[in-house]
Amino acid sequence: MDKNVKAVYLTFDDGPIPEATPFILKTLADFNIKATFFMVGDNVRKHPELFKQVVEAGHRIGNHTFNHYGGFKHTVRGYMANAEKADLLLHTNLFRPPHGAMRLPQYYWLGRKYRIVMWDLVTRDYSKWMTAADVVNNVKRYVRNGSIITFHDSLKSIEKLKTALPESIKWLKEQGYEFKVFE
Repeated sequence: MDKNVKAVYLTFDDGPIPEATPFILKTLADFNIKATFFMVGDNVRKHPELFKQVVEAGHRIGNHTFNHYGGFKHTVRGYMANAEKADLLLHTNLFRPPHGAMRLPQYYWLGRKYRIVMWDLVTRDYSKWMTAADVVNNVKRYVRNGSIITFHDSLKSIEKLKTALPESIKWLKEQGYEFKVFE
C-alpha cells in the first residue's frame, strides 16, 4: 500500500470460528479499529452468526475460498469453483489465496472479479514454535508504512492472540500508525 502514509491494514485469515473471532472483534472494538477478515466459506456456513457480527461491526470481508484450498493442489477449474462457492456466502470483491500461493491462470481468472490482496507481514501467530512475544516482535521488526499485517482467527493462533493482538495494536498506535481497511 502507500509507503508515504503512516498506516497499516490489519487482516485476519481463516475464520470465523467461535473460539477466536469474538475475542478479535472485542479487541478491535476496544481500540476502535476496523480490519479485513478473509473468511473460509465453510466456516461462514457453520457460523453464520459470527459472519453477521463481523459485518455489523463494520469490518471488511474477503474471500479465502470455501475449503481453504491451496492453489497448487487443485485444478484451475476446481479452485475457481471453490472460490465462487465461498462468494455465494461472502459477497465480496476481495480475495486472498490460502497459503499466499496460486497458479498464474488462477490469479488471472480471479483477478478479473476480485482485488487480490496479499501481505507483507505475516505474524506467524499460527506457528507452534512462536510465543505471543515472538508474534509481537515480528510486528515490531517488520512493519512499515502501508504494511498489510496478517493474523489468523484460528485455533492455532488464539492463545497467542490474546496477548499479541492487543500488545501489537498498542505498540502500532504508540508509533503513530493509522489503521485502514481496503476500499
